[in-house]
Amino acid sequence: MNDLSRSLIAGLVVLVVGGSAYLWWQERQAAAPAPMVAPDPVAGEASPPAPAAVHHAIEAITPALDAPLPPLTETGSEVRDALIDLLGRQQVLSFLDVGDFARRVAATVDNLARGHAASRLWPVVPAPGRFLVVERDGATYMANGNMERYSAFVRFASAIDTGAAVALYVRMYPLLQRAYVALGYPDRYFNNRLVEVIDVLLATPELQEPIRLTLTEVQGPIATARPWVRYEYADPALEARPSGQKILLRMGPENARQLKAKLREFRQSVAGKGVSG
Repeated sequence: MNDLSRSLIAGLVVLVVGGSAYLWWQERQAAAPAPMVAPDPVAGEASPPAPAAVHHAIEAITPALDAPLPPLTETGSEVRDALIDLLGRQQVLSFLDVGDFARRVAATVDNLARGHAASRLWPVVPAPGRFLVVERDGATYMANGNMERYSAFVRFASAIDTGAAVALYVRMYPLLQRAYVALGYPDRYFNNRLVEVIDVLLATPELQEPIRLTLTEVQGPIATARPWVRYEYADPALEARPSGQKILLRMGPENARQLKAKLREFRQSVAGKGVSG
């Protein structure tokens, strides 16, 4: 079990808001090309497969963009400044990794519903401290002290104005979509995936009893200076859950409750626009 210094889930709203701030800066610098009109199909030719249905469509962006967006990797100080304007300097410095931010947001959101969310792609930075455990009756359990490590970030994420975050997200959607396509999903929509992932997170069970852990079995010689990075859930059913749900479980019931409430607010806004299919 990797040591999470900040709650990746607590940051989901921050990720979307921060990604939107990135889009806001990019839109000020450049605009997208005019849409291409496909020619009429030639008789006898097979029609190409239809792209994925837009189950949760984002409304049209206004004003329209008329020049190509810059490369996703061109973030620099402008992105940092836009994030600071939106979230505050101290919060950005404390919680976010703004390098290649749109790609980090798209990749992390996608991975939260999968078995592993690679830490090298997170748009959040580690905090001091490590994962804590307690030994009781010959078994290892997650320590309650871990919940405190996430509390400050949960308070920060919970305080974000959901309406303002959603408005910015809807207005500045194109670059997040482009980053998602670049991950290898040319016919899919980032907003669909975002809603799917939020639903996965909201389905996380709420456990009141202590959570038992076990150390990952590793073959061959390994370094033992950081054993806490090797913990897994002893219950195979918990260990098999998506990475985002396992992170929420590690945060503790109260932190998870607050974040689920925020995610429900955000989902209600982004999933209710132009539903089709």
